[in-house]
This record gives sequence, C-alpha cells and structure tokens, in this order.
Amino acid sequence: MSVRAGREFLSIPGPTVIPDAVLAAMQRPAVDIYSGPLVAQTDGLLADLAKIFRTAGRAYIYAANGHGAWEAALTNVLSRGDKVLVLESGRFALGWGEAAKMLGAQVEILPGDFRRAVRPEAVEARLKADARGEIKAILVTQVDTASGVVNDIKAIGEAVRAAGHAALLMVDTVASLGCMPFEMDAWGVDVAMAGSQKGLMTPPGLGFTAAGPRAREAHKKADMRSPYWDWTLRDGEVHYQKYAGTPPEHLLFALRAALDMLFAEGLEAAFLRHRLLAEATRRAVGTWAEGQAFAFNISEAEERCDTVTAIITRNGESAQPLVDYCREKCGVVLGRALGASEGKGFRIAHMGHVNAPMIFGTLSVVEMALGALGLPHGRGGVQAAVDYLAKSVPA
Repeated sequence: MSVRAGREFLSIPGPTVIPDAVLAAMQRPAVDIYSGPLVAQTDGLLADLAKIFRTAGRAYIYAANGHGAWEAALTNVLSRGDKVLVLESGRFALGWGEAAKMLGAQVEILPGDFRRAVRPEAVEARLKADARGEIKAILVTQVDTASGVVNDIKAIGEAVRAAGHAALLMVDTVASLGCMPFEMDAWGVDVAMAGSQKGLMTPPGLGFTAAGPRAREAHKKADMRSPYWDWTLRDGEVHYQKYAGTPPEHLLFALRAALDMLFAEGLEAAFLRHRLLAEATRRAVGTWAEGQAFAFNISEAEERCDTVTAIITRNGESAQPLVDYCREKCGVVLGRALGASEGKGFRIAHMGHVNAPMIFGTLSVVEMALGALGLPHGRGGVQAAVDYLAKSVPA
C-alpha cells in the first residue's frame, strides 16, 4: 500500500523542480540562429548572467552540464603542467581537481574535512609557503552538495590577497548561484562557473563561466585551450561563435523565462527565501536528531549551506530503507548521500523553484517514514519548521 499519486516529487539537489513557466517557454518552434530575436536574446542572457555572478567581466554559455563548465573554466586559463590547489570540503572540488589532472595539470589537495568548511587560514599558510609561485590556480566550491557545506569565499579571497599570491581564485557556484549571495568581483574571484539545473531553475544542459580581468590575461598564454570551450572564439562577432556552433535554442528559451522569474522576485528576496526555507529544514532535522539516530553532516551550524541539508546516520547504518520508503510509498525522491557518507545518509534539497508547501511536504514525508520504520527520532520536527517560519514571516 502507498499514498503516492501522480509523478514523483524531486527533493534532490539537481535537477531540481522546473517551474511550469520555464517548461512552457520551450514549447515553441526553433528560430533562425543567425539573426533576429535569438541574437538579442543571447546578448540579454550574457548580460544578465554577469549580473547574477556580480561581475563586470564576461559571461559565457555552453551546451554542457556542470562538468563541462569545469572543463571550460580550466582550459581557458591553464597550461599543461600548471599546479592547481584544490580546497577539499566535500566531493565536488575534488572532482574538479580530477578533471584538471586529466587535462594535464599538476594537482595538490589542501586536505579538509567532509564535515567542515575550508579554513581560510590554512589557505593563506599554504600560499605563503609557495615562495616560488608554483600554484597557478585555486579550486573551491561555494557550496558542496555532497557534504552540505558552504565555504566563505570572501574570506578565502582575503586569504589569497593576504598571502600576496598571484594564483587565480576559481569558484564552483553550481549549487549556490541564484540562491545565495555571490560577489565575484568584490570577493576577488577570477573565474566562476555554474550550471542551469539548480538555482537557475532550468533543465540540465547549460553550463556557464564568468571571467575577470586576471583570468582573461591568463587566457592569452593558456595552452589547454580547445576549440569548443575557447573564450576567444566565443568573443567573435558572429552569433554562432557564442556557442561554437548551433545554439541550444530551447534551453535558451527556458533560461530566459527562469531569469525573468528570478529578477521579478528580486535576487535579495530569493536569497531570503532560501535562507528561511533552509533554516526551517534545519529546525526539523535538529528535532529529529534528538533521537540520536541521525545528525547533520556539517558539524558547525554556521557552515551549513542554504541550498541542501545533508543528514547522516550516527552509527554508519544504511539510510536506504528511509529513502526507499519516501519514494515508493509517498513519491518523494530524496538525494542520496555522496562521498564519505555514501549509503549512510540522505540529502534534502531546498534550492531553486521551492517554497514553503514544498518543504513542508518533504519534511512531513520524512517524518512519516521515520515513524513507519520505527527509527528513533525527536518528535515534532515538522512543527518546529512551521513554528520557525510562522515567526519569521509575519502577517
């Protein structure tokens, strides 16, 4: 017996729920790729992406997922043999580093903790020890969706400057852009990248990079450059050069609709919505954790991100029965645990096109599953979330 009906509801950190207006924007014929409205749309999208990255630099759009945008960022500024410093705080900065190694870079990992954020002081110390300036770039995620951590990019940028080091600061904003503040120029970020399927509320398939002046200078001598990812080609005047070929038209239509929704809400309002829904989720999880069976993966409250909450079992038990119950009995798909917590937890996404009813529904299903499976948990998690939002969103 189950109580599910209709399609499954995704409460996973990508692909997230796509708004109906964004899906509807794709239901139209293809148009001429060489002139007219599509050219103007490309210009508008590139300008708006730069606004969201908060940079006076240039933005680029690729027909690619986030891994493609990783490669675009790397190949445009690095040469084979360059050393990159990867700041470990989960799984995805390590993955970016693995991509850099396959492309011919030397990779050094600054060891971190799967349950903590990057320590800016450790970054500063490592850079100060690099007296010969061998490190050419630093790779870090603003949010790592595997661990649920948020890294203080502003503080990391300050650490780089305090060390007096010339390495490029490169940031993965896949799980943060459009959901929380990111100040590329103000924080001293040289290259940023993202994907379409999370906070930007668009189907998977578009990747983005943004380049500041130091990145563009490094680009001039980079020898990893390739025809598809190359910024110089995409800076050409002919429209098809912006995509190194045929534009992904229908995804561009979708992105336009999604960005229009985001700007209509207002970025600051979207950031506040994410903060509120994230804290409501944390109130529920904190209550459940009183049963001593589950815990937050990120041990320090201030290092928990506003886009996904990662939950682990305290004694390393499998969380699969709970995940299966939510999906099979209620139609709610939770994110599976990744990295060091693989199989020993689950993740609740609260990013992109998400609101209070969606969060309450997800939390209620998890609480139902905890009860149905007889798993120890503190009672009243959903009520704790409701009470928090009731106080935080006044009449």
